[in-house]
Amino acid sequence: MNRSADPPPSSDAPSLAATPSVTSVSPPSGSTAGGTVVTVTGTGFTGATAVRFGATHAASFSVNSDTQITATSPVGSGVVQVTVTTPSGTSNQFVTFSYVTAPVPTLTSVSPNSGPAAGGTVVTLSGSGFSGATAVRFGGVSASFTVNSSSQITATAPAGTGSVQVTVTTPGGTSNGVPFTYVSAPVPVVTSVSPNSGPAAGGTVVTLSGSGFSGATAVRFGGVSASFTVNSSSQITATAPAGTGTVQVTVTTSGGTSNGVPFSYVSSPVPVLTSLAPNSGPAAGGTTVTLTGTGLASTTAVQFGATPATSFTVVSDTHVTAVAPPGTGTVQVTVTTPGGISNGLSYSYSGAPTLSGISPNQGRTAGGNTVTLTGTNLTGATSVTFGGTPATSVTVLSATQITAVVPASTAGPVDVTVTTPGGSSTLPKAYFYVSAPVLAGVAPLSGPLSGGNTVTLTGTHLIEATAVRFGATPATSFTVVSDTQITAVAPAGAAGLVGITVTTVGGTSNPVSYTYLAAPVITTLVPTQGPTSGGTTVTLTGSNFAQTTTVLFGGAPTGFTVVSDTHLVADVLPGPAGPVNVTVTTPGGTSAPAVYTRVGPPGI
Repeated sequence: MNRSADPPPSSDAPSLAATPSVTSVSPPSGSTAGGTVVTVTGTGFTGATAVRFGATHAASFSVNSDTQITATSPVGSGVVQVTVTTPSGTSNQFVTFSYVTAPVPTLTSVSPNSGPAAGGTVVTLSGSGFSGATAVRFGGVSASFTVNSSSQITATAPAGTGSVQVTVTTPGGTSNGVPFTYVSAPVPVVTSVSPNSGPAAGGTVVTLSGSGFSGATAVRFGGVSASFTVNSSSQITATAPAGTGTVQVTVTTSGGTSNGVPFSYVSSPVPVLTSLAPNSGPAAGGTTVTLTGTGLASTTAVQFGATPATSFTVVSDTHVTAVAPPGTGTVQVTVTTPGGISNGLSYSYSGAPTLSGISPNQGRTAGGNTVTLTGTNLTGATSVTFGGTPATSVTVLSATQITAVVPASTAGPVDVTVTTPGGSSTLPKAYFYVSAPVLAGVAPLSGPLSGGNTVTLTGTHLIEATAVRFGATPATSFTVVSDTQITAVAPAGAAGLVGITVTTVGGTSNPVSYTYLAAPVITTLVPTQGPTSGGTTVTLTGSNFAQTTTVLFGGAPTGFTVVSDTHLVADVLPGPAGPVNVTVTTPGGTSAPAVYTRVGPPGI
């Protein structure tokens, strides 16, 4: 081995340091073209003057500590000894580095190419020459990784900042770098999904509410990705995929993956029919029949015996209207849904004059609306009654159609009867008088100007709701929970009171008051500092404090007293010396932080 480039050790004075010792090199092999970054581990490295791979000096090296050196391998071949030289001598341990002819890896892309500063992003590296990879680095930081194939590696990004170069190291050397950018986007937060359940077959359109949704890259129901649209940073509309049981809905952005909010897959019930109206019609068909029962919302077919209905319309989970096809005799009418086939109810075909349908089939108790009755042999009709009460007026349009102005009545279903010189025909409980909705309360009573919060409306006669409005603005979405309860997502609004109303076919309800609140603002904090022991109070001056729900002192809730809309007093919590953020939260949002500094006792 040629050592002519190294000065001989001095013989005039004894060595004050031990001869260096090499215990390992990592990686233990690299490309014959050189350029492999090798970590040399051992002792006595301080003041190193040379690192050799066989007889050849390292291309470059850095002494990291007395026990570690980072060196770049020179061009070489075969198996060579790695040595370190210091003023105290040259190591003599037989630690080797093998030159191999494996190709230098090439990195063509990383996906995704950005992620949160906290790390944890699963990144797919594509390229070539990845077999036997010994390291994946994000900048100078090693990452955990799995070699999927010679052209693909899956790696988990470590924590980092800014833009760094991702490289792959194999026995053939270290690849080119491809940039990966650490971003400071917040981790998204999901606060609610509405509705929070749907059929196992999927297809339910769900509204996700929360924060940090901008740039969302995935919405998952359990582990299954869903199609979605980002409406705003606080709202996403997603279509539930097929699934079973209860799963967690999450949102993924460049800031990370959110918490999960449950969504339940439910099985469709077997439909049940309880009545048909009318239960007879002409042999030529064409009679509009109202089917009443349960589990009808997802109806896919209506059969009159073995013959499909000419057409059908799902009105609600309890009502379907179907147009009878031509037929003879008495047949069984059934409904098919994803849950199965219903029981059958009898429908009779006959040549007698028949009243077959009414549209619309519901209206307000005050009456006054015009409905159209259809059937056969209606020419010469002398009266139309609703539950025995004559219609305000009747107009015969043809032998198959009559219009009538509905009289007033009490809420509930009534029989509709048409009388002609040839007799009478009745549609049992064919018209529904619907009471106007009445609102009794709303909770919460207030919310942020940006909307997006869910409010619960209580009252009566809400089941057939067709609209919910905040002032003149429609709710972002609403769900009828029962005849006495509706949940609605508030739209954005201006600060102040608005009236919330519900509209059904029975009319529009009375308004209940809801207040749009601006977020609180802290302008001053007095005092701005105090002892680490706490136990004192601070006075916060600002605006929109009246409905304060929480005051956080350094991230921890503390006691407080609201003095007025512009002042509140909060308890100072004990803690370590230094600045902490103080924030105020109301239904209108959370304030920007004010800074309070805990000051430690003076040192002795």
